[in-house]
Amino acid sequence: MATHFVTGATSGIGEVLATLLHERGDDLVLLARNEARAALLRERFAGCRTVVADLAGAVDLPDLPERLDSVVHSAGVVDVAPVADSSPGSLARTVTVDLVAPMLLTRALLEPVRQGGGTHVFVNSGSGLRANPGWASYNAAKFGLRGFADALRQEEAEYGVRVSTVYPGRTATRMQEQVHAQEGAAYDEAAWIRPETVAEAIVRIIDLGPDATVPDLVIRPR
Repeated sequence: MATHFVTGATSGIGEVLATLLHERGDDLVLLARNEARAALLRERFAGCRTVVADLAGAVDLPDLPERLDSVVHSAGVVDVAPVADSSPGSLARTVTVDLVAPMLLTRALLEPVRQGGGTHVFVNSGSGLRANPGWASYNAAKFGLRGFADALRQEEAEYGVRVSTVYPGRTATRMQEQVHAQEGAAYDEAAWIRPETVAEAIVRIIDLGPDATVPDLVIRPR
């Protein structure tokens, strides 16, 4: 039975991914921001293990699994605003949650993934491939995450570990609703990628046979 460590499982792509893996009987280790969210995850995904850590603060992971088949970094935050209108706290929080926390989590989980011959999956964004005004802190974090994953891929290859980055375009999640509100734009979820589409692609990456790897996958709305 496979075991997966997933962040961001309380909503969006991470929640759909956790649902797919849980429904097929895989073991889940889910990261939650606080104990209240952890309790909700344990109720939603019976039998899962939870780890409580605020990605905006210190990341401490006691009692780690000895073996993992995958680690999927799906949690994230975004504040859409020009740099001049962004508070120092907002700029720092975006880079901490979207870049520093995945780096620290990855470092902590290197050995379990090596033991499982597993896969690190970074849910990035189209913002990790191109920069746009109003998205500077998010661009900075996602560009950095791309570079981190590219280096990690080369470092971990000798252990039989794969590293994949997924770049979804705009996806119909609560975060996308928030983005539209910040942009002052009307939101129509039918215009964007379904989170199920991205989650299903991640499952295929995790399940890939030993003869191949998917370093980068770009998914765009039609």
